[in-house]
Amino acid sequence: MIADTLTSPIILFFILGLAAGFARSDLAIPEAIAKGLAIYLMAAIGLKGGVSVAESGYTADLGVSAAAGIALSFLLPLPAFWLLRSLGRLDRTNAAAVAAHYGSVSLVTFITANELLKGEGLLVPGYMAAVLALMETPAIIAGLALARRGRPQPAVATPGGGLLHEVFLNGSVVLLVGSFLIGLIAGKAGIAPVAPVFEVGYKGILCLFLLDMGLIAARRLLGTRALTMRLGALAISLPLINGVVGVLIGSMLGLDQPTAAMLGILTASASYIAVPAAMRLALPEADPGIYLSMSLGITFPFNIVVGIPLFAALARVLG
Repeated sequence: MIADTLTSPIILFFILGLAAGFARSDLAIPEAIAKGLAIYLMAAIGLKGGVSVAESGYTADLGVSAAAGIALSFLLPLPAFWLLRSLGRLDRTNAAAVAAHYGSVSLVTFITANELLKGEGLLVPGYMAAVLALMETPAIIAGLALARRGRPQPAVATPGGGLLHEVFLNGSVVLLVGSFLIGLIAGKAGIAPVAPVFEVGYKGILCLFLLDMGLIAARRLLGTRALTMRLGALAISLPLINGVVGVLIGSMLGLDQPTAAMLGILTASASYIAVPAAMRLALPEADPGIYLSMSLGITFPFNIVVGIPLFAALARVLG
């Protein structure tokens, strides 16, 4: 499956972005267009998930997947924090901030995995879009708890509930959940008039978006001096450990192969949108050069090229 992944246009566009970024090309997608692509992808995946659940109804697998996702998102930052402190040699604040990233999830990894798994005949249930949204927040809570432990004063001093607003009303979460609910309420028949917009151009838009992500990842790595060899190794080790744990738990809970594979991919992914926004408010003293370079610069490309086919293969073996 790795060979098939590497020859997919979706992945080749991402690799093109990486190559152009490392070569210091002036290739760039304007920020406004990049945001538009992201909005389109989030709305599309949310609608598809909502329609899928509307057709199938509530199932036991949905409840099991959601419970497992929430528990993993809350618990995975704990061993990550210990590894970042002991092996990565980070201080408590930076270790907690990075650990929160590795407990949360990456929307773009989810979207890419959804398409690649579909190409391999593994159809991921639409309700996994809801599980994705549920896994955004618990890791942030765990990370902040780890950062505050032993401190005489709380880490957050933002008035007016700024952190809560950022965590629960983050734009990506609102759009994903909102479009999911629209699909759930409208159903397949109700979505039919707008379906061509969200289906025909979906893969092409994803290619352009991943081109931009490749450029950003490469330039993030070139522009940082905060990343050590130890942290670089952990940026690969943590998704491997988390992904294997996710697939194992999904298989033990009786989830089918596509769902177990996606649960592993979600636990292997690392947030670089929602969690950085929350950390800027909650832990402004944490170094973005560390947590963004690890999650976006190393873990994201690793998962796109290697992690997705690896965890899918593991799910097939266990299934």
